[in-house]
Amino acid sequence: MGLISSLKKAFSKPYTTVSVAEAKDLLSSGAALIDVRSAQEWRSGRAPQAKHVPLDRLQTSTAGINKNKPVIAVCASGVRSASAARLLAAQGYQAYSLRGGMGAWRAAGEPVR
Repeated sequence: MGLISSLKKAFSKPYTTVSVAEAKDLLSSGAALIDVRSAQEWRSGRAPQAKHVPLDRLQTSTAGINKNKPVIAVCASGVRSASAARLLAAQGYQAYSLRGGMGAWRAAGEPVR
């Protein structure tokens, strides 16, 4: 492996960042939506199909997250979901991070409960 390809691999993201529309397509195909925000943020409004797994808990356990299906992580703005997606990808999940987080979800007019 050459130096350039080694550097590309070292600095490439092991997950994909997706828009709300892309996330909806993935969800309709069976992907899971994992909300990694705090309990207080979760209570303030969430996507109806989301499962709550705070980022600090995700770092120690992925119990209940199906490894055979894609997983989309969502947070408030996209920063914590990127960390979650990186963590999930390192554990063998097909991982995605929702660009813009719940702010983008709401702005797209998607349901929040």
